[in-house]
Amino acid sequence: MSGSDNPYGGSYGGQMTASASFGAAPAAPGSAPAPGGTYVSDTSTAGFAKDVLEESRRQPVLVDFWAPWCGPCKQLTPVLEKVVNESGGRVKLVKMNIDDHPTIPGQLGIQSIPAVIAFLDGRPMDGFMGAVPESQVREFIDKVAGPAGADQAAEIESVLVEAEALLGGDDVQGAAQLYGAVLQADPENAKAAAGMMQCLIALGDTGRASQMLASLPEDLAKDPAIQSVARKIEQIEEARKLGDPVALEQQLALDPDDHEARMKLAKILNVQGRREEAAEHLLMIMRKDRSFDDDGARRQLLEFFEVWGPKDTATISARRRLSSILFS
Repeated sequence: MSGSDNPYGGSYGGQMTASASFGAAPAAPGSAPAPGGTYVSDTSTAGFAKDVLEESRRQPVLVDFWAPWCGPCKQLTPVLEKVVNESGGRVKLVKMNIDDHPTIPGQLGIQSIPAVIAFLDGRPMDGFMGAVPESQVREFIDKVAGPAGADQAAEIESVLVEAEALLGGDDVQGAAQLYGAVLQADPENAKAAAGMMQCLIALGDTGRASQMLASLPEDLAKDPAIQSVARKIEQIEEARKLGDPVALEQQLALDPDDHEARMKLAKILNVQGRREEAAEHLLMIMRKDRSFDDDGARRQLLEFFEVWGPKDTATISARRRLSSILFS
């Protein structure tokens, strides 16, 4: 799914747009590119502590020890600069001319150039010598900074946690912006797809949520988070066909043992977000007649639990009361 075929590739709910970004330079203060838009700079003996030691506490810093007369240095340095700039801030490159600044390389025991030393947390951690090919430079950066996708994966997970909190706090617009941003970076992220559909449902746009569900690849649609939303959509569509809740309440006032009416009302209350009341109606049926609809009230309550989630307060409360009925 991509482009115009992706129903969640754009905005939802009018003003909802994806505003986060992934795969670019990290937002940490020390990750900004050097003047000129690159992650490459030069240093001196006086600036080494700030440019390398302090900076390496923010992200790995590669130090390229070179000299103008060194032929292999002229081969390696452009490769280093290219790969470091393409890393988007995962590492920085600081170059030191050993002819102008011999003290630091002398202290580090640099005896041959080009030499590249990686610093992290103010200390040298690894290095190599010689004009190695670009592939080895990339492998070295992955070794000291982690695989290229690791930072993005961690960032996406953090955004998903924030989006879930926003949705739980009824900030549907804010949650949708974050879910949309994740889906732009990772179109088949199941948590983000489920979250976006939850946002659409919260906005009353169940039809669009159903459209999005139908567009998902088969493997993605089998994800438990997606399946939970699918069941929620089914419950909403079923509840629309069950009649007027006020009329059902009046019917129960006249006949409290009308279990069919009580079951219908429970399903309607559930999609209205009145979970405790919905659970209470089903538990009441169970207390009076476990044989109704072949123990249908219990089965329906378990379906509610699947959609509500195990940590939902309504689930916890109703499950405890369900146990007391089953094992009394």
